[in-house]
Amino acid sequence: MNASSWDFTLANYGPVWSFIVQMGLLLIFLVLGNTLRRTIPLFRKCLIPSALLGGAVLLALNIFTKQFGFVMVDNRLMQVITYHCLAIGFAAMTLKTEKSTHRTNRTQVFEFGALQGGTYMLQAFVGLSITLIMFLLTCHGEKVVSYVCGLILPLAYGQGPGNALSWDINFTNTPAAQFAGNGSFGLSLASIGFVVASVFGVLYINIFKKRGKLVVRSSRASTEFVDQTNPNGDEIPDNESVDKFTMQMGFVALAYALSFGFMCLLGVISDFTNSIAWGFNFLWASLAAMLIKAIVKKLRKNRLMTREYINNYQMDRISGFFFDLMIVAGVAAIEINDIKNYILPIVVLSVIGALITYAYIRLVAKECFKGFENEFFLMSFGTLIGTASNGMILTKEIDPGLRTPTSSLYILSNFPAMVMIAPLLFLLGFAGKSMTNAIIACAIFFVLWLSYTIFLFRRRIFKKRYADKPLEVWTEET
Repeated sequence: MNASSWDFTLANYGPVWSFIVQMGLLLIFLVLGNTLRRTIPLFRKCLIPSALLGGAVLLALNIFTKQFGFVMVDNRLMQVITYHCLAIGFAAMTLKTEKSTHRTNRTQVFEFGALQGGTYMLQAFVGLSITLIMFLLTCHGEKVVSYVCGLILPLAYGQGPGNALSWDINFTNTPAAQFAGNGSFGLSLASIGFVVASVFGVLYINIFKKRGKLVVRSSRASTEFVDQTNPNGDEIPDNESVDKFTMQMGFVALAYALSFGFMCLLGVISDFTNSIAWGFNFLWASLAAMLIKAIVKKLRKNRLMTREYINNYQMDRISGFFFDLMIVAGVAAIEINDIKNYILPIVVLSVIGALITYAYIRLVAKECFKGFENEFFLMSFGTLIGTASNGMILTKEIDPGLRTPTSSLYILSNFPAMVMIAPLLFLLGFAGKSMTNAIIACAIFFVLWLSYTIFLFRRRIFKKRYADKPLEVWTEET
């Protein structure tokens, strides 16, 4: 019998070494980005994420080496990594047990969700309006701006590189969309979002601090040490036959496996369900994680499971790792040639998107979250322009001890926010099929934004009805 043989030499670089080399590059440049952030004061003061710096350096180096015929980065593989890291990060984040550290106002939980929904709808409406106008103005010229590419703005700003990449690719593969971003358009917008969130947030802190309108709260450090790897004492110990971290990865893998099965099911039901299946891998992963968490909770309640297997601290580390990896890969995957014809819409969408997001969140923060409006603004702005990490970093700059309920409200508002954002996600495919569909979707986004905004400003709009119901103002003693 003759059996086919192979070895681990460079003759088999593709199947043996390619993936590990690309992963190594991502991790090495992530460390390099952290080194740059630690050693260069400007980057540190502007709170630029280390992952963004590492990705930018890798992108620049790849552009340079291409001039000599040497390609460092496998763009397709980087896009695949970005796509999967988003879903895995969301799964890990959703598996965390939602334990609020503050007494939270249930109304404010829904208001936080409505703010996120309203911001997404505003970004979608404005972004789509901009590119629809650009399309009409340039449709007789040589360079045509896609009418639907503005819809990537809320995905890039609100959800980061993973979803922006996914729908950029979807629109590129939809002939009616007349788009050729090839993933780079969405990745560029998302990368700009990280910079805007960090720099704009730092400017906000410094300007309002000088005006005396922002006070940095004192840190309230706990004197009691808590073992973050086993805070309740009832989790599996580290000396078990299987490592605790391995168990956490197992739960995350189970959630993603369930979501993959669900996507396969949607893919075979109909053309419509297939069109919405694969672009929402992060959503299905989150829903699968919710299901797993509910089952675990039920088993614990009935004492069929005696130990707490899911550890919040380690789930944070998992989601943080995959989100960092997503950012580095997402930036490195940008292909400059793919965005040359889209420089103008990228710049216009980035600037106007940042300004409207700032204005909207600022107004809502002052209206609904009195007593901690600055902390709330920084958390929301950082999250809805960059990522949750940006929001948390900015919040900790003025509230290092997390004494306000901002972080708790963010955790508890995830589900209502997901419900309110859902219409945007399910209209993406519809909008890309024709310009008429895009106009209809644009009108729907405006109506939804108006509805969420009326809810947020209901006290001001319906003064008589709420005259006897004063707004609760948070204070240090609350």
